[in-house]
Amino acid sequence: MEYQEYIIAAYAVFAVVLGWDFVAGRLQIRRELRLARARAARSAARSQTSELSR
Repeated sequence: MEYQEYIIAAYAVFAVVLGWDFVAGRLQIRRELRLARARAARSAARSQTSELSR
């Protein structure tokens, strides 16, 4: 492998890892937000049902 090919491969690997890090972070944020919204909805539903049952 020539030096230029090594440099191109190193930049390509760097770009792939950087892209994956960006995508994985976005996916994790989306998942955590969805879980927080579901938790808030369950909490709101629980408070509404307890008021109606009295």
